[in-house]
Order: sequence, then structure tokens, then C-alpha cells
Amino acid sequence: MKITILYFSKTGNTEKAATYIKDGLLTAGDFDIRLMNLNQLESVDTAFVNDSETVIMGTPTYVANMCWQFKKWFDDDWSCQLGGKLGAAFATANAMHGGGDIALQSMISHMLVRGMVTYSSGAGCGRPYIHLGPIGIGVNNGVEERKGFFELFGKRVGEQTIRLFKKL
Repeated sequence: MKITILYFSKTGNTEKAATYIKDGLLTAGDFDIRLMNLNQLESVDTAFVNDSETVIMGTPTYVANMCWQFKKWFDDDWSCQLGGKLGAAFATANAMHGGGDIALQSMISHMLVRGMVTYSSGAGCGRPYIHLGPIGIGVNNGVEERKGFFELFGKRVGEQTIRLFKKL
């Protein structure tokens, strides 16, 4: 099964979170996983995204929302067929009250509009709770401090991917 982790990262924080999610996914199953940074549009492999069962999307939080680059991608790039795929979101933010939860909600709303089935792992998976998706908070060590949450999120998304898409 294929999983795309699509994110925007300018400083490296969101990219680091994406790698932790990938590590968690690999504990759940033998997936073909590709990380793609919207900051380098040439890294976006449309064919791989279209073949993926799951697309996990990550954004830095700008002005209490997803970054404009992701919003532009949602608005402009209709070559990536997202309908029917499992979608999940994660974010990074500079401050605890910086709007990371709003950024996640915005991304999830866009996923739903594009026809994705969304998954957050929520409270139904037990503690620690990851309601909408993990958020790495703080410029210096925020992502590293939340490494376990990002890995757990990846593991849970991987397990859900297997439940939904495993071919019998």
C-alpha cells in the first residue's frame, strides 16, 4: 500500500514532523511511503499521490490557519485525485495558542471537499489523545518534544489504512 505525506516546510520543522510520522507508519506495516514538500513543487509526484490509499498533509500555522501555499495547492491542483482516499492532518506552530487547531480544521475541511475520508485517531484510540492531529509547538524544540505523538499518529493512521484498504 502507498502512503503520501504531503507537507509544506520552509524552516524544516514541519518536514521533521513528517519524518516522525513516517517512522510511526513503518511500525504499523510495510508501506511504500513518499514525503513530498510543497516548497519544492517538483517533488510532488502526482502519479504516486493518485496511487496512494492514504494522504497525510502537514502545514505550518500562519495567522491561525494553514499556510497559503497549501491553500493555493488545494485551490489550483486538481490533478491529484483525492476522492475516496484516507486523509489525515498535522501541523506545527510557534505558540500553544497560535491557531494550530484551526489550521488542522481548515485542512480537514478542504480534504472533505475533495472527497477524502478523514481520520485523526481521536479519543477513540485511547491515551494519549490526538484529537484532530498532532501539533508541534515551539520554534526550537517543539517538534522534537512531540516526536512520540507524531510517531503514534503515524502508527494509528497506518493501522487505519490497513483496516480500510487491506486486500483479502
